[in-house]
Amino acid sequence: MTPDPDGAPTLPLDLQPISANASLRDRAYAALKQAIVEADIYAHTREVRLDERKLSEQLGVSRTPIREAMTLLEQEGLLRTVPRRGIFVVRKTKRQIVEMIEMWAALESMAARLATLHASDEDIAGLRRLFDGFRTSAPADHIDEYSDANIAFHQAIIRLSGSHLMGETIENLIVHMRAIRRMTISQSDRAARSIVDHMRIIEALEKRDTELAERLVRQHSLDLARHVEKFCDFLQ
Repeated sequence: MTPDPDGAPTLPLDLQPISANASLRDRAYAALKQAIVEADIYAHTREVRLDERKLSEQLGVSRTPIREAMTLLEQEGLLRTVPRRGIFVVRKTKRQIVEMIEMWAALESMAARLATLHASDEDIAGLRRLFDGFRTSAPADHIDEYSDANIAFHQAIIRLSGSHLMGETIENLIVHMRAIRRMTISQSDRAARSIVDHMRIIEALEKRDTELAERLVRQHSLDLARHVEKFCDFLQ
């Protein structure tokens, strides 16, 4: 991250120019939201600022659709405006993060329950394929790749529930959950323990063991909440 004139870091986003057709605002909104979701917003101890000029250059459009897109993202709670300083990505305190993980635990455990009832055998088998690359090596040896697989696993369980409303409900949690899972997966041997938990969850889903799948998924997320509570004081 690079600092702006008042010392606050700006957030480098992975963006590509967007096509100049349809609604530039909508395209800018989609590109910015995806980039923010995938960014490591907790990598720095200070809040991170979006640079409107750089975003305009990266996306290849004027500042007007950028401003309109950021207004939409602010309405969704992903950004906030600080008078005379700029627009910042919203980050959560440790207490807020723990509460979000607890909410995710409730939703994902219900999703696992529904998945045992409604997901196809093929879809459940797809969960195993997420971890094919880690059969012969430890997750910690490929931590970035495992982090991506870990996040995909949790999103897949929500999807396997078949509940569109559940997916919509967690939409605004994803940016923070992705960042926290990515940040903590390399701490305290969590990657090795994580893949053991994932395999047990998949086995419960394959056996259509509703109660066990629900309990394992809930406990897995609550373990993350306890880890954040104990080790992530920098979020204060």
